[in-house]
Amino acid sequence: MRSTRRTLTTALALAGVLAATPVLAQSPPPKVALVMKSLANEFFLTMEEGAKAHQKANAKQYTLVANGIKDETDAAAQIRIVEQMVAQKVDALVIAPADSKALVPAIKAAADKGVLVVNIDNRLDEAALKEKGLSVPFVGPDNRAGAKLVGDALAKTLKSGDKVGIIEGVSTTFNAQHRTLGYQDAMKAAGITVVGVQSGQWEIDKANQVASSMLREHPDLKALLAGNDSMALGAVAAVKAAGKTGKVAVVGYDNISAIKPMLKDGRVLATADQFAAKQAVFGIETALKALAAKTPQSGMPAQIKTDVVLVTKDSK
Repeated sequence: MRSTRRTLTTALALAGVLAATPVLAQSPPPKVALVMKSLANEFFLTMEEGAKAHQKANAKQYTLVANGIKDETDAAAQIRIVEQMVAQKVDALVIAPADSKALVPAIKAAADKGVLVVNIDNRLDEAALKEKGLSVPFVGPDNRAGAKLVGDALAKTLKSGDKVGIIEGVSTTFNAQHRTLGYQDAMKAAGITVVGVQSGQWEIDKANQVASSMLREHPDLKALLAGNDSMALGAVAAVKAAGKTGKVAVVGYDNISAIKPMLKDGRVLATADQFAAKQAVFGIETALKALAAKTPQSGMPAQIKTDVVLVTKDSK
């Protein structure tokens, strides 16, 4: 009887200990927000697809929320998306900003609330970041070097003294500015005259208007250098409308699928591939690595360079 009572007492005591021991809940995987520019641009759709494929293959490591704006120039809409992501308590924000300066205050506010921020595609303005006392790593290619590759390829088909026009992206963005600089570097080295630089705002219709105007103003124009492939599509249409197909060369940047048949038949001479899907993935992986190591925003690397390569009709 005593043995039975002792066994019962021990069992009750053990049950009490187990009841008092807290059950350790498994932490949910981090939530990463990918905020892009216009999803009407094939480049960013490719970026989104690449990010979603990566998350699916690493579903236990993180969850993904992907967003984008409708208009390349609508920085206000992108700011609202950033604020929504902070309200949803994301752990990290990977962003391709629509404007290099305008997004900085919203990004600073996110970082102040503990959201880890990684910048992809279009680099945030260094002076604006410094003013806010903020360090944000940039994961992306050297846009100036990439554009020079394209410009150099074009220059080989032209001669010194020929005239060309540059159709720039949104002029307040770092990547638009640096692609223009890369094109100018190549033209200067070849002795080719740039008659003007005008913004096509990254979009087909606006670029078409700009290209048409340049062709009317400079009937001896030999080429149009577009800051992205969407604008190159607009330039190709303008060249066709002017009856100058085969007489005015067009180059772009991004290597979207819509440009490939034009590379093949010569309507577009060259473009640059900056690997949209990989850019998003590299940005996400940079954020995940920092979260896992508990690296603070200020302790992250300033830049992680990704590849950019020339693409022509002969590229494999």
